Amino acid sequence: MNGDYVGHLSADDPLYDFLTKILWDWMYLRRGAAGFRVFRLNGHKVYGYEEKRSCVRIVCKFYGPRFGSDSGLAAIVAQQESDNLQILRGYNLIGSPHHVVRPFGVRPDISCVLAVEYCSGEELTRAIERAAHYHDDAYLFWRLKALAYYLATQHNRTTNGDEIDFGVECDYFDAVVQTLLAGNRIGRSDADEFCWLRDLWRDRPRMWQDRQVWLHGDATPGNFLFGDGLQVGAIDLERMRRGDRAFDVGRVAGELQHAFMIATTRKSRAEPFISYFFREYCSHLADSRAAFNSITARTPFYMGLNLLRIARNDYITDAYGQRLVRQAKRLLAYKSDIRDAVSGSFLAWRRPRLRRSVRES
Repeated sequence: MNGDYVGHLSADDPLYDFLTKILWDWMYLRRGAAGFRVFRLNGHKVYGYEEKRSCVRIVCKFYGPRFGSDSGLAAIVAQQESDNLQILRGYNLIGSPHHVVRPFGVRPDISCVLAVEYCSGEELTRAIERAAHYHDDAYLFWRLKALAYYLATQHNRTTNGDEIDFGVECDYFDAVVQTLLAGNRIGRSDADEFCWLRDLWRDRPRMWQDRQVWLHGDATPGNFLFGDGLQVGAIDLERMRRGDRAFDVGRVAGELQHAFMIATTRKSRAEPFISYFFREYCSHLADSRAAFNSITARTPFYMGLNLLRIARNDYITDAYGQRLVRQAKRLLAYKSDIRDAVSGSFLAWRRPRLRRSVRES
């Protein structure tokens, strides 16, 4: 199990009985004494538990510490993520190549813990590092191909007849800008400029005209796990909601741009990967060319929003935070769409050739 080993779970711990019951009820293991190794995983109070005899693994997310004394809210959020996982699994996102982890249950009385199945795999972060530091572009292209296929499948299966409420996205945009202002990441003039840019996007009919899908809601590199071939596992769905598919697509594109900006100082290094991801995603839609034109016309807003979201973080230096803010302004001020910025027209594009060893990894 990936993570730092921290010891064994005591049989006196209330979590012990909860995990043992999961082994019996869900894994159909023989009843008897169990022993659990404990690992600290990436994430906010997330731990992995490995049963020593069977090697069965369970992941537990503890919401209680995040919400402090508000245990009621913590329990609601934990149950909401469990429900979200069940909703997506109901669309047959189970197994290969697309898998949403199974929830096993919530225990509000044990620090509002949510137990889910363990999903092995490599985070997208690793593929980005290989491209940024070792020029292994083909490996990242292959992972983006798999991610685009997964997101397109999730969105296509969950679309409904309701139009997008772009006002919800504008409200979130305002909240992010206010957080930046309160944290002295931007000044009042910057906030006013962002409000003006937001209104320009609000007035564009295309931002309201697509149909709602179930969004992952937090499509960052750490929330998808990649296996062999096109296998993708989706985790961390507490922010799942209905909305514009371009929100997820723009989040991925914004994360790619940020990753290369911080690793190489050159945002242009991300452009081939962003372009490739857009086209791979749209290749799974009914009218690829029309979808490409529509989605790339909307994603600059969501890319800019994501860069502003990242700029709020404490680990971001002031200097780099200013770079993110400036790039967000460029994206939000873009008058046409992002196609010209990421390598030309749909018809002129050619897929990068992937090495056999990468395709089969």
